[in-house]
Amino acid sequence: MIAQAQEKKLYTPEEYLEFEVNSEERHEYINGEVICVAGGTPNHNRIGLNFGGALNFGLKRQPYDVFVTDQRVWIPKKRIYTYPDVMVVQGKLQLQEGRKDTITNPLMIVEVLSKSTRNYDKDKKFSAYRTIPTFQEYILIDQYTTQVEQYFKTGKNSWTFSEYFDANETVSLNSINFEISLEDIYDKVEFDALSGD
Repeated sequence: MIAQAQEKKLYTPEEYLEFEVNSEERHEYINGEVICVAGGTPNHNRIGLNFGGALNFGLKRQPYDVFVTDQRVWIPKKRIYTYPDVMVVQGKLQLQEGRKDTITNPLMIVEVLSKSTRNYDKDKKFSAYRTIPTFQEYILIDQYTTQVEQYFKTGKNSWTFSEYFDANETVSLNSINFEISLEDIYDKVEFDALSGD
C-alpha cells in the first residue's frame, strides 16, 4: 500500500494514478490521501449486481451506460477519485483530460452501505458528488437490513428524499425511466449470514 501508518504522506493526483494503474487493489484518493478500498461481502456484491444488472437490462438500446464497481470517477472540486458501486452516465462519456479510464459525468450513483463506509457515503461523499454538474440522483442501499434511501435533485441547491423499508415497495428513479422493487434489489441476500466489514 502507498501510505505508511507512521507518517501520512500526501500524494498528487498524478502520483496516485500512476500507482493505481499498476496496483492489484483499488484505492480511493481524497485530497492527497490514498485509501485502500476493502473487498465487499457477498451480500454487498449481490445487491450491487442486482441493481446494476437490472439497470443495464432496463436501459438497453438507450443512450445510457451502466458501470459497476471498477469504474473510477474524478470529482475535481473536491479532489477525489472514487469507485461507485453502480453508476449511470447519460449520453457520451466525458473522461478526465488525458485519461481513458476516469469518468467525470455520472448522472446517477448507487452506493451499497458498509459499516466502515456508511457515514462517509451519506455525508462527505454525497457532498462531493453534488459538486458534479451532471449528477442528479443518489441511491443508498443498506446491506444489513431492508432499507433504501433515495435523493433526487430538484433545483440548484435542492434535493428531495425518499426512504423505503418494505420488500413490496418499488423505487422509481427520477433521473431515468426505471423502477425496481426492494424484493429484486435484495434477491438472494441473507441478512442472518452477514458479518461486519
